[in-house]
Amino acid sequence: MTQKSFTVVGGGPVGALLAISLARHGYRVGLYEGRPDSRRTSIYQGKSINIALSDRGWTSMERIGIPEDAKAQAIPMYHRTIHDLDGSLSRIPYGQEGDAIWSVSREGINQQLLDIADAEANISCHFQHRLVDIDFATATTTFETGFGTQVAVEADFAFGADGANSKVRRLAHSFPRFSYSQTYMPQCYIELNIPAGADGSHRLEKNALHIWPRKDFMLIALPNPDGSFTCTLFMNHSGDPSFEGLKEEAQVQAFFDTYFADALDYLEDPVDEFMARVAAPLFLVHVFPWSFNHKVGLIGDAAHAIVPYYGQGMNCGFEDCAELNDLIGQYDHDWKRIFAAYENTRKPNGDAIAELAKRNFVEMSDLSGDPMFQLRKKIEARFSEAHPDLWIPLYSMVTFSPEIPYAEALRVGDLQETVMDQIMALPNIEQQWDQPGVMERLHRLPSEVLGEKQ
Repeated sequence: MTQKSFTVVGGGPVGALLAISLARHGYRVGLYEGRPDSRRTSIYQGKSINIALSDRGWTSMERIGIPEDAKAQAIPMYHRTIHDLDGSLSRIPYGQEGDAIWSVSREGINQQLLDIADAEANISCHFQHRLVDIDFATATTTFETGFGTQVAVEADFAFGADGANSKVRRLAHSFPRFSYSQTYMPQCYIELNIPAGADGSHRLEKNALHIWPRKDFMLIALPNPDGSFTCTLFMNHSGDPSFEGLKEEAQVQAFFDTYFADALDYLEDPVDEFMARVAAPLFLVHVFPWSFNHKVGLIGDAAHAIVPYYGQGMNCGFEDCAELNDLIGQYDHDWKRIFAAYENTRKPNGDAIAELAKRNFVEMSDLSGDPMFQLRKKIEARFSEAHPDLWIPLYSMVTFSPEIPYAEALRVGDLQETVMDQIMALPNIEQQWDQPGVMERLHRLPSEVLGEKQ
């Protein structure tokens, strides 16, 4: 068989992982990135520098053969630490004992994957090559180089792994029967910083994701290996309060004094940083198809950009790569069948995690600080521990159970929500939640609800 070739547009983490997967199947791969090489010039200013990788992301990399040492610079977070308005703290575990999501440097994991890609004989990496055009009939791509010239690159196939603002996807808008929607969320975000202590230590609990939930807005903090925390303030673009409404320094100071008084002991110049930054928008992208002429495909955020409230954006993109990796073997390099199976399998899961992520803003910014919600999670955890074959909490299905597709997790989670509504409506549930009768009632709930899960 003549060695086939691929062009991968986008040298971020998903593009790099895809290139590695394709190369290990024997394809020649050109990896093209419009920005400079992030190993030599930081390209992440103005973007979130932290991501949360969970079992789905790590498992996906393992399926492609990425070694465990990719975790070396990651920090496990075992629970959410909730900072109430009065400064009191509470914890919500992410799962069973030992379950964690991992705070990872976006730039760091990108560099690790690019190093692995460079070591692959079948991959050539090209930076400062900005996509100008793509021929969806031939997969020929045209790039403008950093020197102002244009180059045409021929390949048998191409993938757009160029993120939420994908140029490949934009060029596909003229393709017949291409469905596309982009929906902006009410919220935008800016990043703030909590520096390390004088001795380089973390000034807040290291192994936790910190949340200051304030109903319509929230502040979160993820730990970094250098002792600092990257903080993100999510708030509505307009309204009261909002980024649009807070324009004067005195207003911003009063805002932090009122809602984040305990965080002011740690944040580095939050008022000045707020005034200096432009809030970035958050949006969802839904498209179909994800492939064109059995020649060009979309992957990662280019196919399904989601909001960050479930911490699953990159996990989902990595899972795209792992699923595609398996399909190459399953269909013996027949890309007509591979593209069809890929988009038909992944599209429902991309839609499901987009919906789950959108919903999770309410859980993080509002419900996580509600004692009744915390009790709800405690009851679920207790029942799941006693009957793991019958009940896996939704968060655990999404985050710690990569064998469960996102779409199935959404379906089952909705059924479980119905069950838990009945449990939480029991009289005096706050006092009786850990009594045998409650667990027995949970076990005896209508079989048409629990039975559909099995």
